[in-house]
Amino acid sequence: MNHVLMNGADDAPNRVLLAHGAGAGMEHAVMTCLAEGLADEHIQVIRFEFPFMQKTRLDGRRRPPDREPALLTCWREVVAEFAHPRLFLAGKSMGGRMASLIADELTPAGLILLGFPFTPPNKPEKFRGQHLASLQTPSLLVQGERDNFGNKETILGYDLAPTIQTLWVKDGDHSFSPRKSSGTTLEHNLAAIVAGMRSFILAR
Repeated sequence: MNHVLMNGADDAPNRVLLAHGAGAGMEHAVMTCLAEGLADEHIQVIRFEFPFMQKTRLDGRRRPPDREPALLTCWREVVAEFAHPRLFLAGKSMGGRMASLIADELTPAGLILLGFPFTPPNKPEKFRGQHLASLQTPSLLVQGERDNFGNKETILGYDLAPTIQTLWVKDGDHSFSPRKSSGTTLEHNLAAIVAGMRSFILAR
């Protein structure tokens, strides 16, 4: 595994592995805010990057994501390298979707899905959440109410496993940003997400 970013105590009783999405790496402002906000003496957060983003970091050239087998292999390698008695898998969008595909195989203490990409925007026929109906791993789905990859109205009609609890982000889009007219801010939404993640982790 190449470069990772660690926040929180090395001897924390809980460890979170946090993966990025398809469009931005581990140093994106939202990723940084969530990692730094969550990490403390009780929770260590380790951010990592998939191979395609590692290459972009080296030469600055944007690339499409790796194919699914490579992404899943990367997740498995990170889990093996940073094994912990209380390990949580977390990921933004694509990173979370990949973790959800192998969570039951890896048996972590929990799974956190940050903006799950149920369908590509305006393509409801390309549903990518079938496996969530039978997910055995205790999970927290953090979803913006107006996320164009799966908004609240649409998701409430999906068949999700009883192991999944949902945290709705007020007026949030896929990046959790609300509209100015909503009465909330991105900073407030991110703080609510951190609080929800913390409660989920410490309650397990």
